[in-house]
Amino acid sequence: MEQRIGSSSKPLEGEPVKGAGFDPAFIPGITAPAAVPAQAGSEDEAEPQDAAPATAGEPESEAPAGPDRPSDEAPADEAEQADDEDAADGPVFEAADRRARIVADRKGVRLRLDEESCEFRWDEIAAVETESPRFGKRFTITVHTPDRRWYPIEIEAAARARFQEWDEQLDAVLDAYFEEA
Repeated sequence: MEQRIGSSSKPLEGEPVKGAGFDPAFIPGITAPAAVPAQAGSEDEAEPQDAAPATAGEPESEAPAGPDRPSDEAPADEAEQADDEDAADGPVFEAADRRARIVADRKGVRLRLDEESCEFRWDEIAAVETESPRFGKRFTITVHTPDRRWYPIEIEAAARARFQEWDEQLDAVLDAYFEEA
């Protein structure tokens, strides 16, 4: 097949040109194409319906969160409290530092690093591996899945003495909930 240099087809008059070659911020499937400017005198120049009109000199303020208007953080806190109540039935392993956190309870294993997090039910886990370094204070826990993927997380301990305590707590949780196939 021959490859032509240049474009022999011209874009249609009313159709905007799409693609990264014309709009460097365009990523197919993630971002929408740039909006085409409206023709002069059209009705589309009015404010969008979902935009609130701004008044000059008046700062926009949100109503305080109250019983009839809950804040955005309240549902997450309630969900965490419900998880804590449910997890209180059996052994629970929890370790955290300033960036990372791992929780293992009857529901499974939850890993969190900064803003990223993942959850594994017990039937999704093939193995859980722990590793403590010879020197240093970073305790590594790796969750292996049946499809040969692994998810390591490092928790920085305040002291190396915590490694044995964490290992014993995690073993108790694994003995209670993890079933080897």
